[in-house]
Amino acid sequence: MKKLKWLIPGMGVKRWIFLLILSVILTSMGSVFIIVEKNPDTRLGASLVIIAGIVGVITSVRKMVKTIVGVFLPDRESELVDIIYQKRYLERGSNVVVIGGGTGLSVLLHGLKDYTSNITAIVTVADDGGSSGKLREEFNVLPPGDIRSCLVALADAEPLMSKLFQFRFTEGEHLKGHSFGNLFITAMSKVTGDFEQAVRESSKVLAIRGKVIPSTLSKIMLVAEYQNGEVARGESNIPGKKTPIKKVFLEPKECEATGAALEAIREADIIILGPGSLYTSIIPNLLINGIYQEVSRSKVLKIYICNVMTQAGETDGYKASDHIKAIVHHTTTDIINTCIINTAGVPGGLLEKYKEERSGPVEPDRDKIRKMGYKVIGANVIDAKDVVRHDPHKLSRIIMNLIGEYTRRGSI
Repeated sequence: MKKLKWLIPGMGVKRWIFLLILSVILTSMGSVFIIVEKNPDTRLGASLVIIAGIVGVITSVRKMVKTIVGVFLPDRESELVDIIYQKRYLERGSNVVVIGGGTGLSVLLHGLKDYTSNITAIVTVADDGGSSGKLREEFNVLPPGDIRSCLVALADAEPLMSKLFQFRFTEGEHLKGHSFGNLFITAMSKVTGDFEQAVRESSKVLAIRGKVIPSTLSKIMLVAEYQNGEVARGESNIPGKKTPIKKVFLEPKECEATGAALEAIREADIIILGPGSLYTSIIPNLLINGIYQEVSRSKVLKIYICNVMTQAGETDGYKASDHIKAIVHHTTTDIINTCIINTAGVPGGLLEKYKEERSGPVEPDRDKIRKMGYKVIGANVIDAKDVVRHDPHKLSRIIMNLIGEYTRRGSI
């Protein structure tokens, strides 16, 4: 009886079913006449009937598909090809694991999702400033800010939903400064009783391509020790000093990585560190028990994407090799095997703007990095309009080319 429901008036498919049946009959009859008739005029007529039948079949099938898609995706019929591409092609893409946090990570994810939907973002939860810091303190939850940015970067939902998650309140005594996405994830963690589950449920709302995973579920504090012996506690307090950083560490030191993060690293085809703040976004993830050990053991392509500009209070005067030295100092030499650095110049107007903020381009000292034993890819990977940041599409193309090269050779 359920099959007969297709014939109920108003379903929008009955006429196309009948057209399909009629078209199949016409095509069959035309084919028979082509075979048995010798008369050229009859064969010509039969050929026209076959053509009409084929056109009818194509039209009816197309209209039926459009009707059915229109029910399930009423506002996205025009995106059908993109949806099929994502489900069929992108699902066969490489397993990419990206480790970091902040704006840099979300920029990269925005580009990578055009090549594969098998992306896992392992995100720091050491943030204690801004909206995230307030929610962390008031509701005793992990900071949702970097998680939210990555979710939005991987989102395949309507643009309005992404804008909603990024919306930041500019008024209201208690809401000012908070983003809707941060509040949503916080509320979801209270409803589910589990921050990791809250992130998974938020991922469904945004229909993301891939997964976003907190690096740990422990409530950690990032601590920096400076060259002069001073110490700063809290991620937001670290860049405030004008003294070079000697090392960073976590409190408590014995914090465990999430099982999902470790599993993703073991199954990865490629592991990427950065881009992002060296001491406050990338290294904190690597300090969590199990993460850098799993990355070091992995035999896959392991890339570090170096920042394009230095960061005041963190990497003042750092060259590209200095970034790698800091990562190795906190982990081990086989944490990466390849480095991507920017070799393009920065427009003069922007250079002056960054100079006022005690920031400048990271020098791409390729020879020094090669002497350290790492492969170096130097290229123009920046988008330098209002600010200088990585161009997600340029960067993703380079990464995909490296994956292809690595796959063909079977080694670095």
